[in-house]
Amino acid sequence: MRYDYLVVGAGIIGLSIAKELNIKYPDAKIAIIEKENDVAIHASGRNSGVLHAGFYYTSNSLKAKFTKDGNMEIKSFCKEHNLELNESQKVVVAQNKDEVETIKELYSRGIANGVDVKIINEDELSIIDSNVKTIDIALFSPTTATVNPKEVTKKLADILKNRGVDIILNCKYIKRLDNSIILTSKGKIEFTKFINAAGLYADKIAKDFGLCKKYTIIPFKGIYLKYSGANRVIKTNIYPVPNLKNPFLGVHYTIMVDNTIKIGPTAIPALWRENYNMLDNFSFQEMLNILFYEAKLFLTNSFDFRSLAIEEIKKYSKSYLSNLSTSLVKDINSSNFKDWSTPGIRAQLLNTDTLELVQDFVVEYNEDSIHILNAVSPAFTCSFPFSRWVVDKYIV
Repeated sequence: MRYDYLVVGAGIIGLSIAKELNIKYPDAKIAIIEKENDVAIHASGRNSGVLHAGFYYTSNSLKAKFTKDGNMEIKSFCKEHNLELNESQKVVVAQNKDEVETIKELYSRGIANGVDVKIINEDELSIIDSNVKTIDIALFSPTTATVNPKEVTKKLADILKNRGVDIILNCKYIKRLDNSIILTSKGKIEFTKFINAAGLYADKIAKDFGLCKKYTIIPFKGIYLKYSGANRVIKTNIYPVPNLKNPFLGVHYTIMVDNTIKIGPTAIPALWRENYNMLDNFSFQEMLNILFYEAKLFLTNSFDFRSLAIEEIKKYSKSYLSNLSTSLVKDINSSNFKDWSTPGIRAQLLNTDTLELVQDFVVEYNEDSIHILNAVSPAFTCSFPFSRWVVDKYIV
């Protein structure tokens, strides 16, 4: 088999890049290979489906460049194809006086990024949701929404198949043979351009092409608890003020596309890349490599990793995790958070020179290949404009 463009990874990023290539080059032969038996098996199908607004990110970042437009484009995609969309909005609340200043910083970032955000007082907050509590002020984001991420990704895959793009499932990348051939579990595939959107394994594939020399992926497990009470206890997504030193947003309330309420996610350091449950896809070699870097982070306490790891591991306790959420609202029965939702793994890029987590998107390339190394949240939100940028900058 030979293709003009060969994409590895049938998540939202790989599919979106194939979509942009198909639009620009409708006569080109394009294929996506995926090691699983369906699309969106990993991060694209396991995330909360939140369409972020774009106020967390500094204005010089790629995340700031794409989040606002991505939010609007995925909403339009859902409306065009009659997919589920819950325009549930969002508030970020302060739990102490120091966090009030961070809310002001988030507001400034939002304004710099052209995002619709507003600082509101406690009275205005009570009109939006009378059960939310804050100290003095809160940040209101009217454009935040939720979608069904699997539904969006699968619809995109169906569109691509109808447009002649080959999506080859159960086809695992094994190794690069030369500059224009890879070996897969279904044999050799030739290509003119190779695009690596392999998520948890993007770094390994990039190293096979001589790139990704100062990075490795460290997996973090995200789990949520679902609310089982019959009453509707909140009306909007509720987030705490994040620690801007790391890329995690803290335990928050998410209203899913079907109005289900859940709290989370955790950011628990995982022991191997697909460490979802028990010994799922266990790899001893992966575990050794990941534990090596996690031990270095723990010993050096880079970006306060030691405290983060200890705090996150505590969240395996349902009671501990549910009690964290009570500080964001005035009244809730935390015992109604009973069931875990589907776990996800965040493929977080680590700079092995500085021992810092990379907070923005990272793309590396050479003459024949392009590698999406760090497509972390809000990558789902950003996927359409980000993929267009990748194609325009690195492929055209």
